[in-house]
Amino acid sequence: MQTTWILTADSSRARIFELSPDDGHLQEIEDMLNPEGRLMDQEINAEPKGRFYGKGERVMGHTAESDVEPTQKAAERFSKRVADHLDHCRNEHRFDKLRVVAAPRMLGLIRENMSKEVQKMVEEEVAKDISSMKEHDMEEYLRKYPH
Repeated sequence: MQTTWILTADSSRARIFELSPDDGHLQEIEDMLNPEGRLMDQEINAEPKGRFYGKGERVMGHTAESDVEPTQKAAERFSKRVADHLDHCRNEHRFDKLRVVAAPRMLGLIRENMSKEVQKMVEEEVAKDISSMKEHDMEEYLRKYPH
């Protein structure tokens, strides 16, 4: 019998459910939190901005803006942690199929960080944020969604 996992994620939380083959009920088996995912850019202890100076003694110094916002960096780190966890569980043969239902930006980040082996196990991807739903509501949503 194959084991199907469902990953739901946004930038602050990832939940993994196991789908019961008998009755289709979900059982939550993992709940990973990323507190930085709920913060604003200015609330994250960001790296200091780089300073650069022009030529000459009368030219003022300027700060250089980062290409990536602190919240984006936090989401990238979290997606990497989630993808690494999935790969670890795959190595332990804890699941055979994977369905990923995640906020669109997070779905892209998780997909980028997933190993090729885990990607082969992905049965379905849905770009929708349902990670904060209660289990019962999530079950209802997943039953209605074609798969």
